Amino acid sequence: MTSTQGSDASVKAHSPDEPFTHRLATVADDVERFLVALLDETLRAGEIVRPPRLMEAMRHAVLGGGKRLRPFLAIETARMLGGSERSAMAAGAGVELVHCYSLVHDDLPAMDDDDLRRGKPTVHKAYDEATAILVGDALQTLAFEITADAQWQPDPAIRADLVLGLAKSSGLGGMVGGQLLDLTAEGRFGEVSLDVDDTLRMQAMKTGAILAFSVEAGAIVGHADREQRAALLRYGKALGQAFQVADDILDREASPEAMGKATGKDKDAGKATLVDRLGLDGARAECDRLVGVCEEAVAPWGERAHILREAARFTVARKT
Repeated sequence: MTSTQGSDASVKAHSPDEPFTHRLATVADDVERFLVALLDETLRAGEIVRPPRLMEAMRHAVLGGGKRLRPFLAIETARMLGGSERSAMAAGAGVELVHCYSLVHDDLPAMDDDDLRRGKPTVHKAYDEATAILVGDALQTLAFEITADAQWQPDPAIRADLVLGLAKSSGLGGMVGGQLLDLTAEGRFGEVSLDVDDTLRMQAMKTGAILAFSVEAGAIVGHADREQRAALLRYGKALGQAFQVADDILDREASPEAMGKATGKDKDAGKATLVDRLGLDGARAECDRLVGVCEEAVAPWGERAHILREAARFTVARKT
């Protein structure tokens, strides 16, 4: 792939005492610019045409919304380790594209059947179902194209590691398999009852695997050794679990206006959540426990890990 406009610059430098929410927003702006460049009309090497309707719908799905937490985690983990922030940006963008593809497909009538996403019509509502399916397909393959591109990852070993990790976390043993377990828990394929362990397993796959890989991608780019990578994977897995529990709490308590999508649908659909299994107070206690796991995992890095610690606290304290 040829260079994309504005993509060669590293993410902006940040002051150590910069407030976390400002830092998150600033990195989100950097990621947005990177994604805008990826999704422009410029033909890349090997492309014949970029169909205008497909590109417009892809931009609708990706741009102008979201906290960009997944690329943020990749970038901040690499930054902590002294890795290339340019390479981490591309790796994080790959994860974000997979995440956006999953949202487009999850919103389809055959899946969660949602009309709103990030405060605007879902892709199948703004366009049509066939276009939405193709948008998801295109975003997924673009994610792997970016991840495997030597422009962003010159080291072939790092490219291979990133591609393998993204495939595992997003595929049958990760996000896609977890989505099927979630549909199963709704009773789509017959009556079923999930206990706490079943629910945790499903959530670790559906939501947690991609979030955990976001951290691991930063570790790969940052040349973490085996012990460091294991510690960061513990952090990522606990963060992914905390994110999903917090999301389940928000689905019960937040307004549709705040969330930018319908709320309360999980309970109505009979989805398996820890709120159902543990109650709201128990779910909040579990969030607190998981933040503790995150903080313990990154303790060896001391003050250098302050952003990752704050990211864990933000994940459970967020209101959207």
